[in-house]
This record gives sequence, C-alpha cells and structure tokens, in this order.
Amino acid sequence: MIKNMVGKQTLCFRNQPEILGTGSVVGVKEGKGPLGECFDVVLEEDIYGEKTWEKAETKMLKEAILLSIKKAGKTKEQINAILSGDLLNQLMSASFSARDLQIPFLGLYGACSTMTESMIVGAVLVDGGYADHVVAAASSHYCTAERQFRMPLEHGNQRPPSAHWTVTGSGSVVIGKTDHPYICCTYGTIGKIVDPGITDTNQMGAAMAPAALDTVITHFSDTGRPLDYYDMILTGDLGHIGKDILLDMMKKQGMDLEKVYNDCGVLIYDREQDTHSGGSGCGCSAVTFSGYIFDKLIKGQLKKILLISTGALMTTTSSQQGNSIPGIAHAIAVEIC
Repeated sequence: MIKNMVGKQTLCFRNQPEILGTGSVVGVKEGKGPLGECFDVVLEEDIYGEKTWEKAETKMLKEAILLSIKKAGKTKEQINAILSGDLLNQLMSASFSARDLQIPFLGLYGACSTMTESMIVGAVLVDGGYADHVVAAASSHYCTAERQFRMPLEHGNQRPPSAHWTVTGSGSVVIGKTDHPYICCTYGTIGKIVDPGITDTNQMGAAMAPAALDTVITHFSDTGRPLDYYDMILTGDLGHIGKDILLDMMKKQGMDLEKVYNDCGVLIYDREQDTHSGGSGCGCSAVTFSGYIFDKLIKGQLKKILLISTGALMTTTSSQQGNSIPGIAHAIAVEIC
C-alpha cells in the first residue's frame, strides 16, 4: 500500500521539506521587466563575459545554484544532490554546471516544466530521509533556445504574434529539513502527457493549456482541497494566449479561478517589451518562483501557492517529422507551515 500518495497522482510530503533559500539570475530583457527588482542578479549583457551563449547559460545556472546555497546558510559540502535541467541537448547547461560544482547530480528533463519536476523529486528525497539538503534548479537562455529549436539569431527570422520569448534566466532552490520549518512543500502532483494535436511550434500556449487543466483538476480532486484554498495558482509559461485558453477551459469545468490565477510568462514581461505571447522556457517559472514568489512568501504576502510548471515536449526531430506537440504540467504546493 502506498503511504505517501493521495488520489491518483499526488504525493504527500508529510515531513515538511522546507525551501531554505533561492537564487535567481536573469538576462537584460528580464531585468527591464516588471519583476526586475525581484532577481538576485541581472546581467549587463546576455553573453555574460563568455564566448558562447551556451557557456553563458552554464555560468548563469552555476551562479544561481551557488546563490541559493549561500542564502540557505549552507555550504556545497552540505548539499547531497543537485536536481536540474535545461532545454539543451544532453542537458548541457545543467551537466556542465554540476561538473564544475562537484556535487552529486541527477539531470531531469521536462521541457519548461523542469523546475517543478526538480522540486517534486527534491522534496521526495528530503521527505523520505534520503537527503538532508538538495538543490532543485532549471535554466534557459533565449539565444541558446533559438539556435536549437528554431533558427540562429543571425537569420533574423520573424516570429508570429502567437510565439513566445524564451526567458534568459536560471533559478534555484535549496530544499532541506529544519526543526522549525517555515516555507514547506506539502503536495506534488505529477502530470500526465496531454496531446491536443497541435503541430505549430509557435502555438505552445495552446499546446500546453490542456495539460495544465488536467493537472489542476487532478490536484484538487486528489487533495480534496476547495477551489478557494490557494492565494495564488501560477502556471509556468502558457503566455497570454495559453492563459486565456486555460481560463476558458477551467470555467467550462466549473472552476472559476480567475481571481487567484496567473502565469509566469505573463508576469515576467511588459507588453511593450515585444515578447508577443509572453515568456517561456525552463527559466521562466524557475526565476519567477525563486525571485518574485518566494519573496512574497517570506514577507507573508502569500501563504499558500500552487506552482504548475508547464512544458511542450517537442524536439527538432519530432517537429521535422510532423509530430504533434505533447504537453505536460507538474504541480507543487508551497505553503507557510
């Protein structure tokens, strides 16, 4: 009999694994957005003093991890594992960051859902007594994502209004045990892949929204929590179009969550920044939570949040072969204990 699962897909963290500290590093554009003052480091140039965009992203992720460890009051030697991922082949940024840090490493990939996936696995390790302290992190970079999934920047290709802008950002949290926990991970809902059959890679919000809906419905059904339980429900990177689609689908399910629901891809940029549908990428929910949301939890301005990082699981190969875009969404409840 499974002791620590409720319902079909939700894990219950009974020993109150706590988020001890966070770190966030963002690019120039993100620093100029409405959340700019919430981040630990804002780059002056997105190349970050490196010779390639990929090396810059690796450096960003390493810096975010080290910041979260420092702010948690820990040392590298006290971290039992790093759980991290990014959008690049072979988890390039995460792998090379872990190589430099020399901390045991589990690479995770959930596309843009990776941050919450990492947090759920990290909470499981701490809650189950397999680790005292772990790092959960994720990263993306506009320039590396464009090179891998679309066209090199030098091509100057035009993006349609429905397209997202990949966030240049790395976010990290330290999850551990304390005698007097304050900000705790309470539940983690593991999402199912939901594929609405969309093939247009410039419509990722529409591709991911059904997966977000499935996870929202499952979470409330599994936990038995009322719809007004959370102060904020936050999806990862549906953007403006995907957010509107999800709100419409939720209302059709009798779930009116508009007053508490928002999306990281909507929050991180102003409309005037010409990001079209809004932000996306692993770094989108990672830095929004690590910077903006965690600060509000620390100050008591939020007490109960549900973070639902969303991911579009296409690859360059699957797109070239005409496959549809599978969506995934994982949810983690973070609350004042």
